[in-house]
Amino acid sequence: MRYYFSTRVNGKFQDVIDKVTGALKEEGFGVLTEIDVKATLKKKLDVDFRPYTILGACNPPFAYKALQAEPKIGTMLPCNVVVEEVEPNVCEVTAVDPIASMTAIQNPQLEEIASQIRDKLKRVIESL
Repeated sequence: MRYYFSTRVNGKFQDVIDKVTGALKEEGFGVLTEIDVKATLKKKLDVDFRPYTILGACNPPFAYKALQAEPKIGTMLPCNVVVEEVEPNVCEVTAVDPIASMTAIQNPQLEEIASQIRDKLKRVIESL
């Protein structure tokens, strides 16, 4: 089973991040965290890396439902969406498949919630 879905988007790196953030908003997600992997690796290891940002996306109503169904599900939140530059002015946008990440949990309520979030994240990727 694949644990993600992705697409390629033409455009400048920051413009693609802005586009992804807007598409997430359309599906009810906010971005809780934004991790600049390139800057972090430079600062911590003094290595050069391609532009790569991890967006921690959260849909509050679904997060609340998931936490009610499975109190420790917070260990798997938020849903990560990665924007990485794969060549000049071409970015790959990748979202976690929440169904794949939650297969170890035997909870039918959570499966339904994960399925709905998966549909939303797929629509985000497809809209780009």
